[in-house]
Amino acid sequence: MKHLLISFIAFISFVSCEDKNKYDIRADNNYTKSKITIEKTERNNPVHFLSASAKRRKNFIRQTVVIGNIYNNAKVVTYKDAEILLSFYSKTGTLLEENRQTVYEHIVPGGTVSFKSKYFTPQGTDSMSVKVISAKF
Repeated sequence: MKHLLISFIAFISFVSCEDKNKYDIRADNNYTKSKITIEKTERNNPVHFLSASAKRRKNFIRQTVVIGNIYNNAKVVTYKDAEILLSFYSKTGTLLEENRQTVYEHIVPGGTVSFKSKYFTPQGTDSMSVKVISAKF
């Protein structure tokens, strides 16, 4: 009777350990699959996960100095060589000039990189916008 009880307890322990291992493997597989899906989405849509902001000022030779940041909101993918579009507008909102610039940096998930540019902007420039238009991974 005692051997039967010990055998039963050993069997239950073995079965419960085996189920736990199967569950851990399934959970790990599900995590890996979801990570791959997230990575694929982030690789296919870098513009959706990168954003930019910038400020401008004039230097002593009347150039417009643009200082900004690019933010990576992705969870998995590190981007590089982000191309930004700087647009300069008049007081009435008319587009006066656009400039493209590539920022040759790696931008890790959740990270930020800085950039700085100098332009002779058109006369009458009142405002500016910046946006990320492409990036590599």
